Amino acid sequence: MKILIAFLSSFALSVLLMPIIIKFFKQRKASQTILGYVENHKDKNGTITMGGVLFVICTLSLAFVFLNYDSSWLMVLLVSVFYGVLGLMDDYLKVKYKQNLGLRPYQKIIGQLGIAVIFAFFVYFSSIGGNIFIPFTDKAFDIKIFIIPLIIFVMLATTNSVNLTDGLDGLAGSVSFIYLIFFTIITSLIGQAVYLSGETGEIITNIQNINILSALFCGSILAFLLFNTSKASIFMGDVGSLCLGGYIGASACMLGMELILPIIAFCFMFSSISVILQVIVFKWKKKRIFKMSPFHHHLQMSGLTEPKIVAIYSTVTFILGVICIIFYLL
Repeated sequence: MKILIAFLSSFALSVLLMPIIIKFFKQRKASQTILGYVENHKDKNGTITMGGVLFVICTLSLAFVFLNYDSSWLMVLLVSVFYGVLGLMDDYLKVKYKQNLGLRPYQKIIGQLGIAVIFAFFVYFSSIGGNIFIPFTDKAFDIKIFIIPLIIFVMLATTNSVNLTDGLDGLAGSVSFIYLIFFTIITSLIGQAVYLSGETGEIITNIQNINILSALFCGSILAFLLFNTSKASIFMGDVGSLCLGGYIGASACMLGMELILPIIAFCFMFSSISVILQVIVFKWKKKRIFKMSPFHHHLQMSGLTEPKIVAIYSTVTFILGVICIIFYLL
């Protein structure tokens, strides 16, 4: 019930705030400059951006209403906020100089890496330590200090994957929304199994707290999608995609769910994989395996409409989530 109330509260607050945010950024002419390499995106030029500040504002304000102080959930929230701030800096530079190049790549990597390293050490010295849950079970194994490089990799991979997926109206938001719903269900199933086995420690508290945070994010994402689906009135910007990527990665790592993340969030990961494959094959054979990367642009250049591509990604994420739940229930 608390999760449901958190979701509805976040949705209601976000619906009220979104028009104010749109008006605020319109007055300051905070519009997105679109690069010309995607012909279908020319009509997007001038669309208001930085709408992802909604996730930061709503989740930060409501988290302290629904949750008692605990360093674990607070660190997860702060990680997502700091990634969002990094994205906000990138968006601000794009808007200020009216071009699509914000922070330099090395600046973004340094910022992302710094946050990931601090978070990795926090997790290692917390109650979860080096424990990772085996997918589709409630059993965990301890990889000890090797959890630190794994978390750093997961955080960098997740934040950049969500950022790359944010290329079509409603795409990153829809996949994030569906992912977080199934992530919440699966962590609840694991929490129930762990509780029934006699464990009443911090892992149960962490699961409950993270599930409420996920509900808050889901509420704000759903409200944002009302204004972001094709044709979008506002983009989430890097502030939104990095904030969501930071939360998706941090919440999984804090609960030892690193191995289940790429299964449900396959669509996010494939965005990065498609870019990597495109670069490797082109450098090796001077050929492109996709018309354009990330893969959603390949589909778009193959003639699929944006709503259809969003539907495909959402359906794949939904099916993978259902499959995961079935395996957990077996």
